[in-house]
Amino acid sequence: MAIVQGIREKVHLPIYDSLSVEPGKQLREAEPSSTLKFFVDVQKKTKLETNLQSASLLPHYNTFEARAMRVVISDLPPEFPERSETISLTDSPYDVTDDEDNPILLNADGVVVVGTGGATGTPITADLDLGLDRVMELLREARESEEKIAIIDVDEPGVILSAGTTELGDAQVDDVAEIGGSIEISRGELEFIISELDEKFQPPAEQLRPNDGAGTVIGKLIYNTVTTLYVGEKIMIQMPTWFFPAGAGPYSEKAGITTHGEPSPTATFRFAEPIYIDKQQNFRVEMEVPDTDTLKEIQKIYGPMNIWVVLDGYMTRDVQ
Repeated sequence: MAIVQGIREKVHLPIYDSLSVEPGKQLREAEPSSTLKFFVDVQKKTKLETNLQSASLLPHYNTFEARAMRVVISDLPPEFPERSETISLTDSPYDVTDDEDNPILLNADGVVVVGTGGATGTPITADLDLGLDRVMELLREARESEEKIAIIDVDEPGVILSAGTTELGDAQVDDVAEIGGSIEISRGELEFIISELDEKFQPPAEQLRPNDGAGTVIGKLIYNTVTTLYVGEKIMIQMPTWFFPAGAGPYSEKAGITTHGEPSPTATFRFAEPIYIDKQQNFRVEMEVPDTDTLKEIQKIYGPMNIWVVLDGYMTRDVQ
């Protein structure tokens, strides 16, 4: 439609941009530096991630009157990589037992038997070659178990069965599974496995021990970062991120849910005086992690995760 000359309209139209971390990936892969940038790169983003069309610029010849700024951080369960970081324990074989904790043997004829009633043979053991996602699943299972152990099926991927120095074939593995063979692994052993990972692949404490005194990812971010709004290379406001509550998202008084502020549009930071962004004027928001050690921990965070920065206010635009 044609633009109506000499007439402009003012509408309540917040602008937003986000940093996204994909499931199974870490924050370091989305932003390797110590500064998370918003409104700077808007290409190839969905409407969920941004409503800007050009980096650091308002659409067309619009102007914007910013009345409030908020930071919204998603609180989604992390997903860990399947095989990108493999955890191998070939030096520590685990015993394979049946449901009654009896050892499972491979006798002299190559037959799988339960080690009861005078049966003899070589004990079958297992080496584990697991992805981080599976180790974290087992850790959750062990924490929820009364005995603080997790059970691994002998026929699942990453389990290698052997009798002495002889690796079992597929048919023998099936026989072990049929008689209820499994591997027990304790919570302590699983935590040790994770601690042996390359440090940069270890989940942060907030995701390793969620709701267990380690804090939350939201708390980690808002209490350890400084957020700055730039308009035309001029700092308009600079404060720790806790100064900009989300005013959005799920809310509960139960301890298992964490939010960054009551989910009401009024429960967020509002500027004492509006901040004006003129037509074709550059602007951006930066969230900086000043401490190096904290940065290393924050970069370990696994997705899915979104961090949105919202400038809430009024857009003045041409009437069409």
